[in-house]
Amino acid sequence: MGKLKGVPVTLFDKQKTGVDGFGKSAYQDVTITVDNVLIGEPSTEDITETFNVTGKRLAYTLGIPKGDTHTWTDRKVSFFGKTFRTFGEVTQGIEDLIPLSWNKKVMVEKYE
Repeated sequence: MGKLKGVPVTLFDKQKTGVDGFGKSAYQDVTITVDNVLIGEPSTEDITETFNVTGKRLAYTLGIPKGDTHTWTDRKVSFFGKTFRTFGEVTQGIEDLIPLSWNKKVMVEKYE
């Protein structure tokens, strides 16, 4: 059996570009490729429970690699040729106590 490995995912992050005419911060999307992200298909029970609690339709759960410092909360992501949006808080385990390469996870919904 081969080694467990994730795939590259495009993360759309926000970079401050200045201030608009109303004094509010202006941002621009920048794309970042994050390698070795696990993409997990949720169970029917997970989809139903998440919808009942949040009103969001869970499409996938992403496993974020250890050491990643990007912001994943409320961000667009792209993989499998489609665009999704993360929702909910990123959950994180203690890096040294997790034997595999991933210690964070975040849920995503289909982005229209």
